[in-house]
Amino acid sequence: QAQLVESGGDLVQPGGSLRLSCTASFFTFDRHAIGWFRQALGEEREGVSCISSSGGATDYAGSVKGRFTISRDNDKRTVYLQMNSLMPEDSAVYYCAAVVRRLGCDIGTTRAYNVWGQGTQVTVAS
Repeated sequence: QAQLVESGGDLVQPGGSLRLSCTASFFTFDRHAIGWFRQALGEEREGVSCISSSGGATDYAGSVKGRFTISRDNDKRTVYLQMNSLMPEDSAVYYCAAVVRRLGCDIGTTRAYNVWGQGTQVTVAS
């Protein structure tokens, strides 16, 4: 059964940084585009960033562009989300998701992905 496991969530002060990791159990990881989504309490799940299977294409939500960086290491079957200059409005449960996709990636809809992790909590507060 294909699985994704997120880690790295924590409580951090405004202006701080965190690096989230998303590690896959399946060996076809290098055929999968990966997306990061987040869901704050009472809000809908929204796309944050994504990366294509090769790592050659990325996309970011406008609210995180310039602050977050996504990357991947296919040998380690892991995608990273480096989050800098964190703000309280970044507080949410962060999920990674995967789909087999040859080119590009999509953060516009959760329906673009069919494998999801369990989420990791990020709280930005002083």
